[in-house]
Amino acid sequence: MSVRSPTAPQPQFPSGAAYAEALQHTQLCFRHPELKGARPDLTKLGLPRAISGAFASVFSLTSATSGQRYAVKCFTRYVPDQERRYQAISARLARLDRAELSQPWNLGFEYLPDAISVGQERYPVLKMEWIEAVTLSSWLDDNHADRFAVDRLADRFSALTRDLSQHEIAHGDLQHGNLLVAGDDTLRLVDYDGMYVPDLAGLGGTERGHRNYQSPLRGNDDFGVELDRFSAWVIFMSLKAIATDPTLWNRLHQPSGEFLLLTEEDFSSPGGSTGLQTLLAHPDQVVSGLADRVRSLAFQPLELLPPLSDAIPKQRTAPTVTTTSPGPAAAPAGGAGGLPGWMTGHVPSPARPTSTATVSTSPDGFRGRTALDVATALLWPLLLAMTGVLLMSGLPMPTAVAGAPVAAALLLTAFARSRRVERAQARAALAGLTQQLSRLDEPVKAAEKLRKEKEKFEAAESKRSAAHPKEQDKLTARYHAELKEAEQRKVRKQRDIDKKIGKLAEDLSKALAKALTDKQNAYVRDRLGRRLIADSPPHGIGPTLAARLAAVGIRSAADFTGYRTVQNNSFNSTGAVLVLSNGRLVNVTGIGEAKAIGLDLWRRDVVASAVARQPKALGTAERQQIEQGITRRRAQLTDQRSALEPATEALRVQARKKLEDGRFRLTQEHTLAGREAARQRQEFSQRAVTLKQNRAIHESLSASVEAARMSLRRLAYAHYVRFIYVGR
Repeated sequence: MSVRSPTAPQPQFPSGAAYAEALQHTQLCFRHPELKGARPDLTKLGLPRAISGAFASVFSLTSATSGQRYAVKCFTRYVPDQERRYQAISARLARLDRAELSQPWNLGFEYLPDAISVGQERYPVLKMEWIEAVTLSSWLDDNHADRFAVDRLADRFSALTRDLSQHEIAHGDLQHGNLLVAGDDTLRLVDYDGMYVPDLAGLGGTERGHRNYQSPLRGNDDFGVELDRFSAWVIFMSLKAIATDPTLWNRLHQPSGEFLLLTEEDFSSPGGSTGLQTLLAHPDQVVSGLADRVRSLAFQPLELLPPLSDAIPKQRTAPTVTTTSPGPAAAPAGGAGGLPGWMTGHVPSPARPTSTATVSTSPDGFRGRTALDVATALLWPLLLAMTGVLLMSGLPMPTAVAGAPVAAALLLTAFARSRRVERAQARAALAGLTQQLSRLDEPVKAAEKLRKEKEKFEAAESKRSAAHPKEQDKLTARYHAELKEAEQRKVRKQRDIDKKIGKLAEDLSKALAKALTDKQNAYVRDRLGRRLIADSPPHGIGPTLAARLAAVGIRSAADFTGYRTVQNNSFNSTGAVLVLSNGRLVNVTGIGEAKAIGLDLWRRDVVASAVARQPKALGTAERQQIEQGITRRRAQLTDQRSALEPATEALRVQARKKLEDGRFRLTQEHTLAGREAARQRQEFSQRAVTLKQNRAIHESLSASVEAARMSLRRLAYAHYVRFIYVGR
């Protein structure tokens, strides 16, 4: 394998659109026999349908030779060591024994270098088996109200992460789009671009994963077995929360949102997070506990994050009791010594104690004397006699020496008693029974706990039942408010349109008057422009002055509008300047006040003559054009007014549909909640039965413990001394 220089430019990959264009001719762009001539899924426009991501576009192709459907991943961005990574991932996944996995989550794939031609270049693709499944978020859209299905899926997700952890694999981008739910509600993992396997240890990461599922402390180079831990906690917490309270899906999830319940902002700023605070304040301890765990993990280094298996607390083992009569087969989900409902499936359920228990204890007293017992019985009198002889001999000796035979007799008896198996059996039996009794929940406390849970449940159920008609009333009130608003909007628009229609006659008069004025002004300007000074000069204006006037732009009556007098201080005389049509003042040599007055009078005569001859009315065509414009405006306004009623009716229909949909949703939620309440009440009944059985076992074990203590007392020192002489 060639090694790319660190300074070498990264290769450029085609865009998704370029791949789609090439896939229109799979007979030409592919060499692989399964892909050559394959039929791609098409859009409505007849183009290959692409599912685009940050690094690649995925196309669905059906092989023309085998009919097998494949997902073909075409890369749009460069990934370092891509071929090496996929070879290592493929080899590691191929070694997995599917029989040992919790579910068939891994999909077979094949990395094909130089597989597809785009333009003049060839590029690699990833060929994967196609799976009929939906994304996790789409599945939750349809199934979030089914608490049992969501809880089961949470358990399966936990099992999937356990599979990955046991085989030292990390997916690298666990999120709703890469977790697919198959038809049998088992999970599939897709998108192995960022996957970690042991053979890739030492390489850097290629991505950070979806931002709404990753720890704020994850960097681009993080790459190891711990990559999935934070996202696994986030997804598990979300699923368990929805399973506990399905309303959280609609409260915290946004339609088509790129997250489940929480986003990147919730992890980076938990104090200001509405979603996280909602979960932390949830009355269910499972929801609030998992949310608090996720909050605490958000600011811990990746290498210190615990695996998801730490979410499952250890379960105490229930006492094992030899029974004489079998109890009921079914065990409740909770209760004394039972598992909380959210832990079901994560830890093995303990052996369930039954109603009547008998415990095997040691024999009541000593049975059957041994040689040591007989020897002890024989030595007792001898040692006592020896003590008497020593005391009656009158010899001076210490008291300890005289009492030594008695002490020896006592020690011998204690030793012989300690060798009796009955005593060891009695101690072992008492210890075992005491241990079993300690493992059982105290019946009174367990019953009180159950009573409080039932009271809390019934209070919540009463509140929910009372809220149902209120929610229906809110829907009805909202419906009537929307109808009223639609009607008011229609009336307002009708009033505005009627006002505009009423002004159309006035608008026509104004338009006709303006058109006539514009026509007359144009006629006068034209006549003024035709009267040239050089052709019909005013009195006193000869060719020389006409030429001077033309030089400054005054050739016709249209080129100036009058004159202004000016005072010449040097000669103490009055002069004049002419006013051009653009308002500029010009001084023409030879044009004094008298000649300026003559020019102005000449112009006024021309203007008067033009005004006298100007048109006094619009032509028929001109008038018709204006009237047609007003007619079109009237028709438009009339059409707008006519369209108001259908538009308002559409709003009424929409409001009605919202009302019906809301009522259906409320009814469905109420029905599901009623079923769940019935199930919960049945569970309480089962737990009550179990409590009654456990109480009997507790009483039986307590009696057995007391009997064992009595048996142990019958094996006391004095009882043993009597036994070695009497035999009982």
